[in-house]
Parts: sequence; structure tokens; C-alpha cells
Amino acid sequence: MSIEVKDVMGRVAIAVLEHASFADIVAAMKRYAVGAVTVIDADRRPVGVVSEDDLLLKETGPARHAVPVLDSRARRQEQRKAAAVTAAELMTSPAVTVTPGMPVREAARIMHARRIRQLPVIDPVTGRVVGTLHQRDVLRVFTRPAAELEADVRAVLPPDGTFAVTVDAGVVTITGRVATRARAAALTEAVRAVEGVVDVVTELDRDRDDLFTVPPLL
Repeated sequence: MSIEVKDVMGRVAIAVLEHASFADIVAAMKRYAVGAVTVIDADRRPVGVVSEDDLLLKETGPARHAVPVLDSRARRQEQRKAAAVTAAELMTSPAVTVTPGMPVREAARIMHARRIRQLPVIDPVTGRVVGTLHQRDVLRVFTRPAAELEADVRAVLPPDGTFAVTVDAGVVTITGRVATRARAAALTEAVRAVEGVVDVVTELDRDRDDLFTVPPLL
């Protein structure tokens, strides 16, 4: 069974409107104990994100340069944000979003690739924000009940085989018999792909060894 964003996401949309003030943003982050908030328009559609890093630029202030025209694009953006006072001015846009039906594994890849700790969840039809997915929500798949995890592991094993499956702290051990070493490797990867599996230990007997061995050169 593929675990989807809707199975683990928070139902509270941690967001502020575009005209929200600097103080409003800080208050929202403090209230929900988060490091970023989604910026939404009047129709509750995400248009950007304000992070703690964006707010810190106000405290550090823009660096001074003798020749401003030579500033990099990133430096100019930092200077703009340091002078900003509303969410629309502070935000990074566009917002990176996910939908309730997206597999958690895919959402985790987005978080890792973009270095994002939380993502707004939007309705795929209206585009409106309906919740928030945090890193801690994604990690919840590794605390699934052993019986539930075992059932999903057995679902990917061949129905015509006899396998013993044990689960301990997310580590799955499989014992039984398969036809070839290649088959054992394929089963191991299939089990490893199940959400919540930390590691796989295979203790499978094989009817034959199908690996090709290159003879030594004379």
C-alpha cells in the first residue's frame, strides 16, 4: 500500500495573506512553532513562502558595496528583502506545493532536492491550500505498527512462495526459498521500496546460482 500525503499531513494550513506584516509573520511562526509560512492570495492559493532566513535579513541588514550596479542578483534580492515589511515583499516565489494524493516518497524527494522542511498541501482542483506537510510528518512512516508494515511487505512477495517475515524497529527479515539469486535480489528491492522499511535482511535459500562468473584471464 502506497502511503500518500493525505495520510500523514497536518490539516492546519500555516499561512498568511500577502499583506501580512513582518510582525504578523513572526507571530504565526511562533504560534505554530515552524520555520516558514505559506503566503496565500485572497482565494487561499499559495503564491510564495516566507522562511526564517528571509526574516533574519532584516536583523543582519544588507551588505554595503562601493559599486551597487555590480551586485549579484542574489545580493540584490537580499537587499530588497532586508527592506521589506510585508509578506508579498519578503516571500520567495513561486511556492513549492504538493497534493493530498501524492505519494509520501515523492514528497520526501522534493523536500530533499529543494532543501525544504515543510510544504503547503493544495487541493488539485481549486489550488487552495488545505494543509501542511512537515518533515516530521514524512518521518512518521518509519514508526508504523509492525503488523501493518508486515502486511504491506507480504503484499509484494510472490503469492506462490512460502516466506517467513519478521519486523523489528522497521528492519524486515525474510526467510524462505527462491529459484535464483536474481530473484532473491529482486524481492529484496521490492521489500526495500515499501514505505516504512528501514532495512532488509534476506535469508533466502536458492535452488540455483544464476550469476555469471567471468573466468580469469590466462
